[in-house]
Amino acid sequence: MSPVADHDPRNAGASFAGALRARRLARGLTQDELAARAGLGVRTLRELERGRVARPQRTTLSLLADALSLTGPDREAFLDSAANRPALPDPRSANTRYLDTAGRMVRGRGALRREQPAPPEPRPAPSGTARTALPLPTTPPLIGRDADVAELLTLYSTQLTQPAGDVVALIGMAGVGKSALAHAVAHSAVAAGWTAVSVTVMNISQTTDIFSAVAAVFGVARADELSQTQEPVLLVVDGADRAPRAAIEAITWLRARAPAVRMLVTSRRPLAGELPGVVDWQVQPLEVPAGRRLDAGSLRRVPAVALFVERLRAVRREPARDEELPTIAELVRRLDGLPLAIELAAARGRVLELVELLSRYQHRILDLAATDPPGRRLRDVVADSYQLLAGHEQAALRRLSTFRGKWSVELAELLLDGVVDDVEAVLDRLVGLGLVSVRGPGDMRFRLLDVVFDFAAERCADAGELRAARLRHAEVVMRTATRVSAELTGPGSAAATLRLDYLNGDIRTALRYTAVREPEIALRIAGAIPRWCRLRGRDVEGYRLLRRLLDDRRTQTCDPAIRAWAQVGAAMLATAHGRGAQELCATEAALLVLVERGDVTGELTARALLAGIWQALGGSDEAHRHNEAALGLAVRTGRGREIAVTQNNLAWHDVLVGDLGMAARRLEGAGRRAAEARDARLCALTEANLAEVARLDGRFGTAIALARRAATVIAEVGDPSHRVRVLGTLGQAFAETGQPGEASAVLAELAAVPGSAGTVALINGYLALARGARPAAAKAFESAANLLAGRDDIRDVLEALVGLVVSADPPTRSRALEDLAGLRERGRIRLLPREHRLLAPLADAELANFGGTDEDPLGALSRRPT
Repeated sequence: MSPVADHDPRNAGASFAGALRARRLARGLTQDELAARAGLGVRTLRELERGRVARPQRTTLSLLADALSLTGPDREAFLDSAANRPALPDPRSANTRYLDTAGRMVRGRGALRREQPAPPEPRPAPSGTARTALPLPTTPPLIGRDADVAELLTLYSTQLTQPAGDVVALIGMAGVGKSALAHAVAHSAVAAGWTAVSVTVMNISQTTDIFSAVAAVFGVARADELSQTQEPVLLVVDGADRAPRAAIEAITWLRARAPAVRMLVTSRRPLAGELPGVVDWQVQPLEVPAGRRLDAGSLRRVPAVALFVERLRAVRREPARDEELPTIAELVRRLDGLPLAIELAAARGRVLELVELLSRYQHRILDLAATDPPGRRLRDVVADSYQLLAGHEQAALRRLSTFRGKWSVELAELLLDGVVDDVEAVLDRLVGLGLVSVRGPGDMRFRLLDVVFDFAAERCADAGELRAARLRHAEVVMRTATRVSAELTGPGSAAATLRLDYLNGDIRTALRYTAVREPEIALRIAGAIPRWCRLRGRDVEGYRLLRRLLDDRRTQTCDPAIRAWAQVGAAMLATAHGRGAQELCATEAALLVLVERGDVTGELTARALLAGIWQALGGSDEAHRHNEAALGLAVRTGRGREIAVTQNNLAWHDVLVGDLGMAARRLEGAGRRAAEARDARLCALTEANLAEVARLDGRFGTAIALARRAATVIAEVGDPSHRVRVLGTLGQAFAETGQPGEASAVLAELAAVPGSAGTVALINGYLALARGARPAAAKAFESAANLLAGRDDIRDVLEALVGLVVSADPPTRSRALEDLAGLRERGRIRLLPREHRLLAPLADAELANFGGTDEDPLGALSRRPT
């Protein structure tokens, strides 16, 4: 906005010179800028605004109308205003003030002075003075802001009934769409019967310039005449942050002198602290597609996608095709829904295919810039907001760029310790400028917009702070992951799991950096998160990382307790995907270290894992020894949850020896202790094991009911390996009771869970056996036995072998009988009544050579050497 003097009221809003100047000011253009847009000389424009051209050429008028974006009746009124122009006083006289091209105030024959910041006291306007407000700037249709416009209109409709005016400031980073939203609200207000006008603040604006521009758009001679306005009007003050002092002075004066004027202000910086009673209304980027896959129709309705598609249509003849929408969705996600970035990217669609656009700019979005004419890059836009920060605030933003996902105030305080003193104040400043986004409930709600992240990371590297920042970030992640992982058992397990989910990106970033530069920190992070990796099905990935770090020679001198915990974690993840035997010896050695250090939690965890590994290998005595030792330690230390865990594990020893009644009683007691500990996951696992015991006991209805409830809870908390087990119980119970439809539904669910191949084969074996397809059943049971061997509970392997014996042809059956006998001998397993019933028909014909009886058809066979 250029400075403008008080002008002759006879020409304000009526003569061509006044109309031209008023419209230029309303668009926020200097004389140089308007002349360049229209393709005219600056001197020509100056002469037109001084009133020295009696009858401008029609071509000149058309160029000016185009440059001012005038359309329809407004354009015609502008063109017609040059017909009968009253003469203006000579601008060189001593009593006249006018503008030069530099926007300086000139009086008389060239003496320069600045206007005082406050206008003269208001004087009553002459009777019968006409006031005609200029029309609002025309803007493209606003996309994705319907709810925002409705909320702001509701806010202003309430204010319009109040005796005093108020101000709402639309704040946010440049490019987020503040101006477009403000003018959309103004146009909607006009459509609802209100009066709305707009002025634009420029970098060179003074307080008096704003008063003059306001007077021009309202069609009055002086701003003080607005004090006589009785009907409420809406004034948009666009870009107050460009000249904040002048804008604040002008807004303060208008609030005091023109109470009927309600103001909607746009600013990159908050105004609430500088203007009492102002409402700071944060403008957020447009909504982007969620991570899940959406159909084409749903994608087109997502605001960020809709804006890109609309702007792409302006530069490309054919509209966006459905098959292009996933690429657009990925691109607008990377652009974080920032309208300016979306429009700049869409403009590139004139020469680039969408796949090329995503490939070219996905990792350098800061380089996006206007194409015609070449304009400022996104990097420059972010830099404008960055320059509004004080030195310590800029340093904080650079450090915060090490966070990859959402973070909390607590995490920011840990990261910025020693960098800034008042982290809360800095965060408030960053949020107010739109550099930090706040979305979602809970404490993990802060994140940097992607364009801000890229910019801050660049500045961090340029400042030589990147290595120190990454190391500090890794230390914060290590401390946080260690603390939160301790809460993965017990009543806070769901919240702890979710917190680690939020930290997923930061955990990965910290591990990538420290695995190369600080392997001890990497080992501590990786050793803290195995239970979370298991719950989220990342056991293979986590195991490989831990194994690599444990084998790294640089970690060999770490604290033995740290290495012991990492080894226990490796065993936990190896067991989840059937490789527990590989970690048996190393985990036994880690147990000794933990016992020596008096680490009760570590010892209980290690013994539970070792019991599971031994049980899968058939070492029932070793498994029983570890379980009994863990139970004794849990009882001595008064750990109710761990007592429940060990009772749960000991129940499987009861199953191995054929005592299903004792197993059920143990599990019921474990369930009560789990409930007392308020551990929902442990309660569900206990119920799942009760369901399996009921199935083995032939109580299929009870098994199905228990398994269904447990499966629901386990699916919610994660834990793929236990989900496979409970779905296996459910599927087998359906198959054994002649419910193939329900069993098939379980198989479909299992297909999406990793590590379920053995369980799927077992269910298919029972289904084939139920329909009399013995060859298919034999094939499925044999596959199950091979897939489950050494991976899961040894009793599952025995069940598969029993099914193979029952369904196979004689040669295969003979080999299966030998395998079954060896397994029983090695694992000290007793057959259950249901297995006796399955094998009974074969006792005389097939088992006579092995000395079996009807009561125990494999009794003699089980004593044969293996």
